[in-house]
Amino acid sequence: MADRVREQYEDLPYPARDPADETKRLILGSPSHILEIDHYVFAGRRDWSRPFRALVAGGGTGDALIMLAQQLADRGGPAEIHYLDLSTASRRVAEARAKTRGLTNIVFHTGSLLDAAKFGPSDYIDCCGVLHHLADPAAGFRALAAALAPGGGIGVMVYGELGRIGVYHAQAMLRMIAGDGPNAGRIAVARKLVEALPPTNWLRRNPAIADHKGDDAALFDLLLHSRDRAYRVPELAAELEQAGLRPVAFIEPALYDPDTWIREPALRKRLADLSWIERCAFAELLGGGLRKHIVYAVPAARDGDPVARPGPEAVPILKDMDGMAMASAIGRDGILQVSGEGLSMGLRLPPLAPRTLRLIDGKRGIAEIRAEIGLKATDEDFRRQFAALYGALNGINRLLLRCPPPAPAA
Repeated sequence: MADRVREQYEDLPYPARDPADETKRLILGSPSHILEIDHYVFAGRRDWSRPFRALVAGGGTGDALIMLAQQLADRGGPAEIHYLDLSTASRRVAEARAKTRGLTNIVFHTGSLLDAAKFGPSDYIDCCGVLHHLADPAAGFRALAAALAPGGGIGVMVYGELGRIGVYHAQAMLRMIAGDGPNAGRIAVARKLVEALPPTNWLRRNPAIADHKGDDAALFDLLLHSRDRAYRVPELAAELEQAGLRPVAFIEPALYDPDTWIREPALRKRLADLSWIERCAFAELLGGGLRKHIVYAVPAARDGDPVARPGPEAVPILKDMDGMAMASAIGRDGILQVSGEGLSMGLRLPPLAPRTLRLIDGKRGIAEIRAEIGLKATDEDFRRQFAALYGALNGINRLLLRCPPPAPAA
């Protein structure tokens, strides 16, 4: 990473965070929520009482670091998280946040993620918002892959091209007029340009982009960054493949599924012939609003399916949601209104959804929930309805699974 990029984050650590806020709330997100890691990397079978080693590569001011460290501390297992970033100013913010929370499971390092293997092998690596700022992103992907344990996985966030429409037009304009002087002066020019944008300008017309309306660090990172590229799905998949990794899930899954929007049977039939990555690429073009891509990936040579799948013994877990509240939010027509990253729609849920949701407590398995519902519905009817509920809520990244460990070999 060039000195110019490093200087940006020394002057303007991003995102701006006040360590005192850690007494009020824990910022949650994706990737690297512990329930997601278990579901998408360890097939829902991770024993968190065993030693766990993680690397947060390009940790910035610490959002993913603090979330993961706190969740691991709450589980009480032997965990060690290594934070790595070039910016000492960002590191100081992350360290202060960890100190406020009393987290002792973090080891801090200043350095490049290209040296990630020095801190491995890691069971899990988080790399959020960094690879798209490297001079050679492919080298970054390779470095992270080299730092993974064979049975581990990685959570990555990179910019999405289509949802950032207008950003690169504004960057081009600012390269013409903002100069190379002190950051404060360049920020002032950028704010004046933003105010002058006509209604026809792509950035002004893009409702998904709002960082230029926020603090100086956010505006600079969006519009004045010296190195910034974005990806479409096939490009991201190719980067992972060339690094010896294979993608296993995009978040949120529904945004990468053409069936979320397309109901016409003839079109669905044609789409069914596409590979999973091709379907994801089609959905990206169809939706048009993905400003970032969050992907979980594992070593290509790793055996088996790393993603948890429904089965009688699997335990459904609602991520950051309450089942009772969600059940109450379902309308009489069976529709649950949802909104989030690039998605605002009504989900049609099966008739058993309210009763099922009220029984999801992170302890009961699917078979136990079926027994407690105790209806005259057949087992096959319940299986079908649970599959529909799971498909809908996993699609918005709200319903995940924990699975029992495999039986020991005879």
